[in-house]
Amino acid sequence: MNDQNDGQHLAPTGGEAPEVGQRTETGDEAAPYRQSLRFPSGLALRELVGETGGHLKVIGKQLGLKVGQRGDQIHMTGKAEAIDAGRAVLLQLFAVANEGHSLTPADAERACRLLAADPGLELLGLYREVISLGGGKRRLSPRTATQRSYVQAIRAHELVFGVGPAGTGKTFLAMAMALHALSLGEVKRIVLCRPAVEAGEKLGFLPGDLAEKVNPYLRPLIDALNDLAGYDRAERLLKQGAIEVAPLAFMRGRTLSEAFIILDEAQNTTPEQMKMFLTRLGQGSRVVVTGDITQIDLPAGTRSGLVDALAVLRDAEEVQVVHFTDIDVVRHPLVATIIRAYARAEALAADRAEARANRARDAQPPRRRPAPPTADPAHPDG
Repeated sequence: MNDQNDGQHLAPTGGEAPEVGQRTETGDEAAPYRQSLRFPSGLALRELVGETGGHLKVIGKQLGLKVGQRGDQIHMTGKAEAIDAGRAVLLQLFAVANEGHSLTPADAERACRLLAADPGLELLGLYREVISLGGGKRRLSPRTATQRSYVQAIRAHELVFGVGPAGTGKTFLAMAMALHALSLGEVKRIVLCRPAVEAGEKLGFLPGDLAEKVNPYLRPLIDALNDLAGYDRAERLLKQGAIEVAPLAFMRGRTLSEAFIILDEAQNTTPEQMKMFLTRLGQGSRVVVTGDITQIDLPAGTRSGLVDALAVLRDAEEVQVVHFTDIDVVRHPLVATIIRAYARAEALAADRAEARANRARDAQPPRRRPAPPTADPAHPDG
C-alpha cells in the first residue's frame, strides 16, 4: 500500500508532457541501443529520479539497463526490449509524481515488476484509489491491480475472501477498509479474529491464563492495527470497545450487527468453524476472510474451512473472491522470490511423485487370465 501522509503527498505539478527521443544504435553488442527522454524540470522530475538517482539505479538493475540523468534528460542504454520496458516505467512513474504523489525505491521496483506482468496497467489509477483512515489525514492506496480489485470488492460486497501468499496486503488492506468504514460511521465497531490453534500447538500446553495463551495468535492483528491507526488511537478504540480482537472460538453464539469483521489465517479453520463464523453476520455488517491455502497448519486429514467455503460458496453472487499471487507481494522483494522458489519446488516434487507412481505401475507384471476349465471325459456334456 502506498502510505500517504501530509508531508509525503506533494502538490500536483502539471506542466509540459515528457518528450521521447529516437532510439539509436550504439555499436555495442552488449548494449546495442540508446534512447533519451526529456522531462519538464521541477518536483516531479526530482521524485522520478530519487535521491542521488536512487530510483534510476533500481530501474536499471531490474530491467538490465544503464540509466542516467543529465539535466532534464534521462538516458537509457541496453537491449531494445529493456529500453521499451524502461521507457514505459519512467513515463508512468513520472505521471504518478506529476500528480503530486511521492515515490520510493520500492515504488520503482514494483513498477518494473507490475508492468512486466501487465504492460497495459495504468499505475496512476492505483494511486487514485484512496483509503482514508480517519483520525487525521493519513490515507493509503493499493499498490497492485489485484489490491485495487480487493479494495473495490470490499466496498461493494458484504462478504469478501482474500486468498493468496503472505506479504500481499490481504489483512493490512482489510484493516484499512475497516478503519475507513468506522471513521465514516458505516459501522459501529470492528471485530478482528483468528483461529487460536495453529502449527500443531494446543492452548493447554502454553503458559499463562487464557488471555496470555491467545495473545501470541492475535498479536499480528494488533500490530497491523497499531501501524494503521497509531498506537494511541488504537489503544483508545480498543478501550472504548470500538475494536475487539478475539479468538475465533469466542464468536460462537453471537450475532454481529453493524460491524466490520475480519477473519485472518482462515486456512486454519475447520469447515465447522468457518460455517459458525460466516453465520454470525448480522444486519449492516461486512465480513472479510483472509488466508493462504498453501500454509495450512491443521492436523493431517483435516479439511481446511477456507478451502471448503470457497467450494461451497463458489456460485454465490453476493460473495466475492479475490486471488493474490507473488506479483502482489509488497514486502521485501526477496519475499516474492522465495514464494516463486517454493512454488517451483512443490511443482517439481509433485511431478517426481507422479513419475514414480507411473514407473511403479508400469513395472507391475500384467495379470494373467485364469485358464478355462477343462472338459471332464466322464461326462459327455463336459
